[in-house]
Amino acid sequence: MAEKPKADIGVFGGSGFYKLLDEFTEHVIETPYGAPSDKVAIGKLGGKTVAFMPRHGAGHTLPPHKINYRANVWAMKSLGVKRLITPCAAGSLQTNVKPGEFVVCDQFVDRTSGRIDTFYDGPITTHVSSAEPYCPELRELAVKAGKDAGITMHDKGTVVVIQGPRFSSKAESTWFTNAGWEVINMTQYPEVHLAKEQELCVVNISLITDYDSGLMGDVPPVSHAEVVKVFTENNAKLLTLLTKLIEGMPDRSAKCNCGSALVGARIE
Repeated sequence: MAEKPKADIGVFGGSGFYKLLDEFTEHVIETPYGAPSDKVAIGKLGGKTVAFMPRHGAGHTLPPHKINYRANVWAMKSLGVKRLITPCAAGSLQTNVKPGEFVVCDQFVDRTSGRIDTFYDGPITTHVSSAEPYCPELRELAVKAGKDAGITMHDKGTVVVIQGPRFSSKAESTWFTNAGWEVINMTQYPEVHLAKEQELCVVNISLITDYDSGLMGDVPPVSHAEVVKVFTENNAKLLTLLTKLIEGMPDRSAKCNCGSALVGARIE
């Protein structure tokens, strides 16, 4: 039997981000939760062994509400991954967060419905806290890596995760803006919480492509051509950021408690 591949760090690719590694081997990972979005590519980046999977599939065949988030997270965990990077394309809900800038989110608001969002269906009742969903150490490192790469970074922000595949109505978007949230996306939940349940360190990097529909005032109307332009530029910048982040990423330290998320979470 072939030896099972291993990786130190996992990366999920978002919209338009389907390849990370220049040299890699591809692996089909079977999980108790069905098939993941795609094969996992494993190779070296920044001196570390990295596992990469496009969350929508290599051909972007999976819309956000059809992604098998449990299978994706379990696949990364099964490879030995302890630290997970989850970049995503996203819209801005605030005028100070501009297209082309990156937000390293520290909170989420779940507005999805019907998604399977836990590994723990019993018989042991398990309540994993999502008070601090993203790893504080990885967030700090990601912000520094982005700034070192010359990218305008926001060191915190709340991402509101909508069900998709439709975009928000203006009324919904205005509601989210008035609530003070910065970022809107369709995939961060339940991905981040499932990773937390598997005791992984998670960092999100939201790549802002446009202003959301309800953001009014001195914001210019978005055009498809502009979104595509920013989208392409963002992915190029992301590759630089990821290389710097992974190069400087140490083993887990006392700065986070992500590896003990299940401590005290079970009623036995």
